[in-house]
Amino acid sequence: MKFYNREQEIAELRRIAHLSFTINSRMTVITGRRRIGKTSLIKHAFKDSSHPMLYFFIARKAESALMDDFVLEIKNKLSHLNIYIPNGLQKPIDVIRHLFELARNLRFTLVIDEFQEFLNINPSLFSDLQNMWDSYRGDTHLNLILSGSVHSMMKRIFTDAHEPLFGRADNIINLKPFKISVIKEILRDYNPAYTNDDLLTLYSIAGGVPKYIEVFCDNGYVNHESILRFTTSNMSPFIEEGRNLLITEFGRDYGTYFSILLAISQGRTSQSEISSALGNINIGGHLEKLENVYGIISKYRPIFAKPGSKNNVRFKISDIFLNFWFHFIESNRSMVELDNYNDLAALVEAEFPTYTGHTLEHYFRQKLAQEGGFREIGSWWLPKLGIEASEIDIVGIKTNNKEALLAEVKRNIANYSHKRFMEKVDRIKTSVLANYQIETRLFTMEDM
Repeated sequence: MKFYNREQEIAELRRIAHLSFTINSRMTVITGRRRIGKTSLIKHAFKDSSHPMLYFFIARKAESALMDDFVLEIKNKLSHLNIYIPNGLQKPIDVIRHLFELARNLRFTLVIDEFQEFLNINPSLFSDLQNMWDSYRGDTHLNLILSGSVHSMMKRIFTDAHEPLFGRADNIINLKPFKISVIKEILRDYNPAYTNDDLLTLYSIAGGVPKYIEVFCDNGYVNHESILRFTTSNMSPFIEEGRNLLITEFGRDYGTYFSILLAISQGRTSQSEISSALGNINIGGHLEKLENVYGIISKYRPIFAKPGSKNNVRFKISDIFLNFWFHFIESNRSMVELDNYNDLAALVEAEFPTYTGHTLEHYFRQKLAQEGGFREIGSWWLPKLGIEASEIDIVGIKTNNKEALLAEVKRNIANYSHKRFMEKVDRIKTSVLANYQIETRLFTMEDM
C-alpha cells in the first residue's frame, strides 16, 4: 500500500530537522500504538533528505548484539564520509556518545526505534543519555528521534518527573489513527465501488490503524464479506493481535486487565457492572491504570456533567480494534483453541449488525468532530430512566455556545421511533439545553 496522509507530521519532522541542522540538536519523541505507522512516517519524512539518517532498532537482545547492529548501520550509512569508528566501544551508550562527537561537525538524523526496550536491556542508559544530552545539545547538530510503542513505558520515561529524561524532549508527537476521510480515500483506491457496509466493516475492525488497513487492502479483502471472512480465519493475523499488543504492556497481571476489558466490550460500562462481572473484586486501581497509564480505556459522562463527578460514569475501550477483538475473539477463545473457525465466523457474522450499531455512533461522532464547528461532542442520558427512555446518542454543542445538535444513530432505520426520540429531546431541553437553539438529526448508514 502506498503512503497516505501524515502531511502535518511530516512537515513538523522536517521543521525540527531544519532547526537541528541550523541551530543545535533537538530531541523528538514519537509515540503511538503498535501498527500505527511510526517507522513508516519517519522513513518517509526523511527519504529524500540530503542529510544521512541512521536507524537503530532496539530488539530484546544482548547489548553486544545491539552494538554489532549499530556499528553495521553506521558503516552502511556513513561509509562514504570516511567516518572513523574507534575500537573498544562496549555498550550502546558508547556508540551514541561517539555519534554526538561526530555531530559537532556532521549533520544527520539518528532514529532509535522501540526506545523503551532499554528498560529491559539496560535502564542506566536513560541517565547516561540525560547527562550526554545536557552536555552536547548546545554545540552539536543531531536530529535525535526516539520512537516507542509501549504506551506505559514511553509515558514513564518522558513524562514522569522522577525519570532522568523528564523534560528533555523538545517535541512529543503522538501518532493517531487515520481520519475517516483518509480511510475513505484508501478504500476508494482499492474498491472504487465500495458500499457503506464495506466502509463500516473496515472501520469497525481496523479503525484507522494503517497496518491493519494495509493487510486488508494488499490482500484484496476490501468488501464486507471478505473482510469478515479473513479476520475470522485460521490464517488471520488478527486472532492473536490483541494478546501481542497488550501482554507486554500488562505483564504478569494481564489476566485481570483482560477480564475488565472483556466485560467492557460486552457492554458492562459502569464500575459496578464491571466489578460484578469479575466477582465483585476491587478494580478501581486497574481502571485508573487502564485509563491514565496504558491509555486503553476512557471515561465518559453525560454532556455538561462535572468533569470530576464520580456518579453516572461509564467506561469504554478507546481503541476500535481492541474493542472488536475482545468482543468477538477473546470472548470466544475456546473456539480459537479448538480451531473452530467456521463457527467463529458464523457467530461474528450473525452478531455483527448489532455490534456495528454502536461503532456507527463512534463513526458519526468522529465525523462531526473532523468536520468542525463544535466545541464539545458527547452523549446524554438519565440513568434512572434507562437507555431507551433517556439516552441521546450524539449531543454536539456548537462553537457559538448557543446552538446544539441532537442526533439519533440507527444502523437499521426500522428501529427508529421519531416520537420516542422527540420525547428524549424534550427531556434534555428541560434538563440542560433550555437556552440553546436545537437542531435534530437522524444518522443512518446512508449518511456515512
